[in-house]
Amino acid sequence: MSKLRITVWNEGVHESTQDPAGMDEYYPDGIHGAIASGIREQLPDATVRTALLSDPEHGLPEEVLADTDVLLWWGHKAHGQVDDAVVDRVQRHVLGGMGLLVLHSGHFSKIFTRLLGTTCSLSWRNAAEREVVWTVDPTHPIAAGIPNPLVIPEQETYGEFFDIPAPDELIFISSFTGGEVFRSGVTFNRGKGRIFYFSPGDERYPVYNQPEIRRVLANGITWAARPGVDRTAPEVSNPARDWYSEG
Repeated sequence: MSKLRITVWNEGVHESTQDPAGMDEYYPDGIHGAIASGIREQLPDATVRTALLSDPEHGLPEEVLADTDVLLWWGHKAHGQVDDAVVDRVQRHVLGGMGLLVLHSGHFSKIFTRLLGTTCSLSWRNAAEREVVWTVDPTHPIAAGIPNPLVIPEQETYGEFFDIPAPDELIFISSFTGGEVFRSGVTFNRGKGRIFYFSPGDERYPVYNQPEIRRVLANGITWAARPGVDRTAPEVSNPARDWYSEG
């Protein structure tokens, strides 16, 4: 496989506002820094860059996306601040074959809701409960090497109903101390692009420091990547049929 080119996008709002207090203790380099560190650890041959909402063009100009095999997206408080022109650009690249990993509260991001065509809403509460991530498709490459179950000591609780289309593949289901269950790891195909949504990873807990979580993200990247694919998005056309004749 070619050397993978990975871009980790984070809105960076929690880091800039120091909300929650103490977040800099477990994410001293930001959520994006922790995710990028895990990717470098798990995929040492990959090229990894980070981008923030505050960067020019949110750090996602055409040349960056053209040089990205897989984009990871973490957002929470600033979905509405993402410029529609950047969303258009990301959508075009996903349809053309760029992989997309949408993480945690990124379920409400403009790019995810646009690609899925639903509200992507869910039930939630934040009470530092234990999350148990159960593998329901152990044959899937994203589940390779992942303990079943994967236990997260403290995490925001997500619960059904999760308003997404029926996923192409269901890989993980989570259960929580309060009794909720949630489809926490699902995949979709859009155009030539592969999408993996993985819910664990709230800003209040050091989830992205867990080795098992880092392995899930690395597996997701490897699965979603399509290096070398022609990035021309599928389109409707009416080609001439001069080469065809009846009889």
